[in-house]
Amino acid sequence: MPVLSGSLSYIITETFGWKEGLDKKFHEARAFYVIIAISLLLGLSLNYIGISPIKALIYSAILYGLTAPVLIAIIIHIANNKKVMGKYTNGKTSNNFGFLTFVLMTIAAVVLVYM
Repeated sequence: MPVLSGSLSYIITETFGWKEGLDKKFHEARAFYVIIAISLLLGLSLNYIGISPIKALIYSAILYGLTAPVLIAIIIHIANNKKVMGKYTNGKTSNNFGFLTFVLMTIAAVVLVYM
């Protein structure tokens, strides 16, 4: 749970451009540490409200598996956009591996839903 709350804290603070980092003191990155505390408390309270933390982790992994093909497609699209990437756009090899990954993850997601 601590790893997940730390990851969530990094995600949220970086998204909003707030100061973040475990190397900073509380008064330097207050929002970062408050998010860690809240997410830890929510994670610890799952068991007390009748939700198994292990089942919650499994369901979140399933959700990540279902959303992965969409995110891969978005990343491939951005990586091929000259306005965004300039001269660093994907080459043929990167696109082929990206497309292969997209296809495999889509098949895996369909099999997951089917089963």
